[in-house]
Amino acid sequence: QVQLVESGGGLVQAGDSLRLSCAASGLTFSTYNMAWFRQAPGKEREFVGVIAWNGDRTYSEVLKGRFTISRDNAKNTVYLQMNSLEPEDTAVYYCAADKTRRYYNNYASRRIGDFGSWGQGTQVTVSS
Repeated sequence: QVQLVESGGGLVQAGDSLRLSCAASGLTFSTYNMAWFRQAPGKEREFVGVIAWNGDRTYSEVLKGRFTISRDNAKNTVYLQMNSLEPEDTAVYYCAADKTRRYYNNYASRRIGDFGSWGQGTQVTVSS
């Protein structure tokens, strides 16, 4: 049974940085595409970034290059480094895993429905 456990969220000020971690178990981690999504109050869950099993990375265009996703296969962990945080980044951040490693137009999938395993989320609150 796949388990994903996020950590590292908290309350920060605008302009600060934060690093989220997602520890995975119950899967062959190195063979999965791993992604981060987020959901703000009253809004739909949205894509943040994905790192494929081979290291390919894709990000949401709205992030303007402020976030970086990485993975450590030896630790079964995926990270999200968030810099220059803005109040608009306030959301619950979710880690997700795609066993089938889907690609569309040469990019790893960012579709919510393609990710079969999800963590419980970690809250990030950015004050102005």
